[in-house]
Amino acid sequence: MSLFDSVMKAATGAAPALDASQSSLASAALSMLSNSQSGGISGLAQQFAANGLGHVISSWIGTGQNLPITPEQLQSVLGSGQLQAIAAKVGLSPEAVNAGLAQILPQIVDHLTPNGQVPQGDLMAKGLEMLKGKFQA
Repeated sequence: MSLFDSVMKAATGAAPALDASQSSLASAALSMLSNSQSGGISGLAQQFAANGLGHVISSWIGTGQNLPITPEQLQSVLGSGQLQAIAAKVGLSPEAVNAGLAQILPQIVDHLTPNGQVPQGDLMAKGLEMLKGKFQA
């Protein structure tokens, strides 16, 4: 099972046989979170706060229970342009991407922010190393 399949399984509780679209969506989410131009998780947290949803992403970063997010709320944060770009990259409809990200993004952010802290520096490298260690058999 690939690392992204492991992330998806942990994030969604899905069966071991995950399809390629789910893995692609997890990969796109990790790419979005590691994008230094958008500010990574810190930048995403600012977008959430600007849309009145700072408490939602704070729950994902923190050590408590993750608050859910609806696809509509997520679209208000990310915007249709970013959802369309992800959809084009993974080969899904923007609606499917939005619904999928609403399901998996809380868990991915949670896994990438151990101890309630946003990692400093190269988020992708640190996050992937942490996930590899957590999910390797």
